[in-house]
Amino acid sequence: MFDTSTFFHISSVLNRRSITQHGLDWTRMGAAQGIAGSSRPEVEGIFVCRDEETEFFFQINNTGGPVDLWSVDGVDEGLLLDNGNGFVYLPDRIPATRVRLVRSNVPPQPGF
Repeated sequence: MFDTSTFFHISSVLNRRSITQHGLDWTRMGAAQGIAGSSRPEVEGIFVCRDEETEFFFQINNTGGPVDLWSVDGVDEGLLLDNGNGFVYLPDRIPATRVRLVRSNVPPQPGF
């Protein structure tokens, strides 16, 4: 048996409907830019972070508007990959049954 943890994902509020219906799926990206400002997926997977890292991602929000914070349950940490810049992602889609909206409409943060 493997240990699983709860991680978090931050996404534009424009993606809320898709995430609620389909979960987290990089092939559905398009309604808004990614947190880092990318217009297409940077990896074939879903970026996640620990609770203590969420404020950093709120600060670098480059989506052009407010974002939502989603919890992602049951992440097997052994499956996480580093994108080469110290950020981790799960190389798989995450079904809607494993995500939950925990904070909504977080405005862009000043100072980054």
